[in-house]
Amino acid sequence: MIRKIIEIDQGKCNGCGLCVNACHEGALQLVHGKAVLVSDAYCDGLGDCLPECPTGAIQIIEREAADYNEELVKAKLARKKEKSGCSCPGTMATMIEKIPADHKEQDSGDIGAERPSELRQWPVQLNLLNPQASYLQNADLLIAADCTAYAYASFHEKFMKDRITLIGCPKLDDNDYYTEKITEIIRINHPQSVKVVRMDVPCCSGIVRAVKTAMVQAGISVPYDEVIIDSQGNIL
Repeated sequence: MIRKIIEIDQGKCNGCGLCVNACHEGALQLVHGKAVLVSDAYCDGLGDCLPECPTGAIQIIEREAADYNEELVKAKLARKKEKSGCSCPGTMATMIEKIPADHKEQDSGDIGAERPSELRQWPVQLNLLNPQASYLQNADLLIAADCTAYAYASFHEKFMKDRITLIGCPKLDDNDYYTEKITEIIRINHPQSVKVVRMDVPCCSGIVRAVKTAMVQAGISVPYDEVIIDSQGNIL
């Protein structure tokens, strides 16, 4: 049928992502740095995204399009909600109390003595983390590709200390979902800083893209630092 639906001028789109956040039906997505309509069935043609576009790249047109399908939209939003949390007790937001150094049992200088964990909160996996967890408020964030903790021996002391740690794999997980989650974290919590630690393999750059896109979509610039580690455990 012919109906009203949005059209995006890719030449004008600057990839800011503001329209993605404005669309309550989840019909828009950033693909290769440009906003695209995921499916005609998700777009109701009302144009809530139009006022948010700073470049005038979006307009409402009339063309042959599939009917708006509210049931599909509800199912899509439900899947997104499921990803943001589950009933497993292990996903409950928890702040981990650290024992002051002078109260810890002093080791004897034994070369095999265990070093203390610097983990400050639970959970750490981006898929499981609740963006409204209190420990995220004004925090210094460490967002790390999960392989980095295995490659770099002193990961806890060097990177995790005094930071809230979030981990994920941009190759095996849904990096678009990571972008949405990090956008929400930044928008709600206004972090003090973000340190990204990734491997030097090309696929690992996805986590950098997720963080930088999230800052643009949230409209908040956060002091940013990036560390790249190779498979030999060296900081490049």
